This record gives sequence, C-alpha cells and structure tokens, in this order.
Amino acid sequence: MGSETASAIGASDCTVITGAAGWLGRALTARLAAQSARLRLLVRSQDEAAAVAAGTTGSPGHVEIVIGDISRSVTARRLFCGLAPGSTVVHAAGVIHPRRIRDFTAVNADGTRHMLRAASEHGVRRFVHVSSNSPIGVNAHPDDVFRGDEPYRPYLGYGQSKMLAELAVAEESARGLDTVVVRPPWFYGPYQPARQTTFFRLVRRGRFPMIGDGSQRRSMVFVENLVDGILLASSIPAARGRTYWIADERPYEVREIVETVGRALRDEGLDVRPPGRPLPAPIGVLAERADRILQSLGIYQQQLHVLGEMDKTIACDISQTTAELGYRPAVALYDGMRHSIRWCLDTGLDL
Repeated sequence: MGSETASAIGASDCTVITGAAGWLGRALTARLAAQSARLRLLVRSQDEAAAVAAGTTGSPGHVEIVIGDISRSVTARRLFCGLAPGSTVVHAAGVIHPRRIRDFTAVNADGTRHMLRAASEHGVRRFVHVSSNSPIGVNAHPDDVFRGDEPYRPYLGYGQSKMLAELAVAEESARGLDTVVVRPPWFYGPYQPARQTTFFRLVRRGRFPMIGDGSQRRSMVFVENLVDGILLASSIPAARGRTYWIADERPYEVREIVETVGRALRDEGLDVRPPGRPLPAPIGVLAERADRILQSLGIYQQQLHVLGEMDKTIACDISQTTAELGYRPAVALYDGMRHSIRWCLDTGLDL
C-alpha cells in the first residue's frame, strides 16, 4: 500500500499540510518527507518550525515551512502564495482542547473556510479535510456503529465547530473544488501530545477513570494507519466529494483498551498497578452536564470534558472505506500501543 500511495502523491506538484507540528501532522510529514515529496508546511510558531525542521533534516525532498495563525485569512493567502496548480492539501490543523471556547470557531470553522477559499483560488489537485467523529456525536446505544452517511448530531463546542467546517467543505465542493473528508476517531501512536502520555500514566498507576463496567466501545486509529488512509483519500479519483471513517479494524471496549495498554506497558518493562475501582455511571452524566454548563458560559475545562465522554460509545464501521479506498489498517491496538509506549521511552518521557 505504501509504495502505491507514494506514486499517486508523487504526481502532485506539492503537498501542503496544515497543523504540521501536531500529532498527525508530524506523522504525515515524516512519511512524505521520507518519500522525497515536496512539502509546504504550516505551523504556528518559530518553536514549532524548529521542531518540524529537525524532524525532516536529511530529507531528500524539498521542505518549506510557513509560520502563521490559521484563524487569519492572510495566513492562508501566504501559505498558497506562489504555489503551482495541481498541489494536494491535507488540512489537519485544528484545536481540540482550547483555552477559550471561541477558539473552536476561529480555528476549526473559520480557519477551514480560509483554507478552502485559498485552495480554490490556486487550483489545487485535491483538498483532504481531516475532521472528527464529533460532528456526528455519540452512538445511540452500545451496539451501534456509525456508517457512511450519518446525520449531524454535534457533540458540544468542538463537534459544532467541526460540523461547520465539514459544511464549508461541502459548499466549496459544490462550487467545483475537489475535496475529500476523513473522520478519524481517537488516535494513538508516536508524536503523541501530553494528554495521551497522561493516559498511559493513569493506566500504569491503576487510576484510569473507567466508568461502569467499561463495556462502552471506542473506535481508535493508530496514527500510521490514519496516514495510510489519508494518503489513499488524497490519491484515488473516485473519492472526490466523499466522506470516510478512518479507524482500526474494529471498535474496542474501554476495558479492553485499558487492559491492552497495561499489558503493553508491562511488556515494555514497566511496572503496572491493577486497575482501581470503576466510577459509578452517574459520574459521567454529571460531568457532561457540568461541561455543557461551562461551555455555554464560554469556559472549557479539559479534564471535565474528557470525563463526560468516558461513559459513551463512539464506534464506526470502516467497511465503506475499505471497499472504496482499499484501506486496510495494518496495525491493531496492542502493537500500536507498544509502538507508542516505545516512542515515549525513546524520547525521554516519564511514564
């Protein structure tokens, strides 16, 4: 799959990646840089630019880094300045856990609109928009899975902003821009942010806040599987105008996730305490209510938001993605978690 994808991407004059210093952006940049792709990368700061540049040192391809704030239209114009027609865009920039609620709209919705407008003006080959499960919300019951076409039921501020972004993509697609939307759920793997490292620490110490019996299910995706899916979405002509779930082969029960992470930690030589008592089911309900109240007041509290989601099933079916894109996730949960834990240890993170 990797070599076929590389050939398709190679037909593009350049690949533009927003959010290049993020979790997904770094994995995607590393893959394409190793394949000698010409890249133009958007980051937010000089520090991010230095980190991305260090990760592409020695790349045989041409890498150009642009610093800017995606919520400002001038950034999109600068990013595309001088870009030849026929380039590919992977729009991976976004904010999940903001400092202010209004950042959801400014970055996820308005930032996407700025990128779409600039992409249309510069005749890009394809615009791949990285969305989320959140515009579709949560599953109606534990056995439910999201399939190809689902109605929007956005979950709180993040879901609303990602829904607005998807609607903007659809509008620009109707005007003639070649677009594809991919929806990854919770992903994991190398280049992870601090919140995923905290997750590992909680599991290792037996303090992960499992709600109820842990039978609620979650679709997840190893970051390299996600990169595979994005590259397929960027290269297959029939994907134009479509939306795809990109996830691991099947959803996992939360208790299976916790058990698997604990086993992976032990197999990497770390001591792991037994899980503590699960939290009673009403805790999740109360946390979500409190989160809704705070967000309505313009306040975002990350730990409360995460706890409010922990009692819910968020599961998707990837059969359409497999059938239409040929996507087959190569790495399952245990191996992906071991890769992620090993990356943490190799980079000196304390687990």
